Amino acid sequence: MPDPRRPLRSRNTRWAARASSRLTARGATPNGISIASMGFAALGALAFWLSAGALPGARAAWLLLGAAMCQMRLLCNLLDGMVAVEGGRAAPDGPFWNEAPDRVSDVLLLAGAGMAAGLPALGWAVAALAVSTAYLRELGRAELGAADYRGPMAKPHRMAALTLGAVLAAVEALVATSTVVLPLALWIIAAGTGATILRRSARILNGMRSR
Repeated sequence: MPDPRRPLRSRNTRWAARASSRLTARGATPNGISIASMGFAALGALAFWLSAGALPGARAAWLLLGAAMCQMRLLCNLLDGMVAVEGGRAAPDGPFWNEAPDRVSDVLLLAGAGMAAGLPALGWAVAALAVSTAYLRELGRAELGAADYRGPMAKPHRMAALTLGAVLAAVEALVATSTVVLPLALWIIAAGTGATILRRSARILNGMRSR
């Protein structure tokens, strides 16, 4: 049976296998790891919020912390599935905890980045677009029997773009008085996420019409 999870090359790396094995041996549960991802996202959102209006050095530090929390959130997203499947610790309510924390994390980090950029409305708009891509992925799974994980701005791509944007914005805070990088990153994520929504919608509609 094909693996229904998001295809990730990092899942096949030695470091991921070791981390998953250690977590399993220490009694970690997939649901607990999924819940932890929301904690990292909340910390990232707080860091982004605190960066707004902070002095250059402090702003850079908060932005770097926000970037790190984006990656910690992704690490949890990788390891919860590995502990569940490879570690044999899947729970009956696992599908809920696999999905719900992801939506919360998307909203926290993207809305937080909007505040850091001085454009809270843009952050909330990108968050809404991100949630829509997940809805369409699961609608496709329900209607066509397979989830569509394609981008150009699926979750890993969004987090990579936000991480890079936050790191570059930290550098910008130290060398310039402008605040251009993070707004630009959010606009790029918005455009790519919109394209992802159109692509996934087209797949669903074509699949329905070809029945």
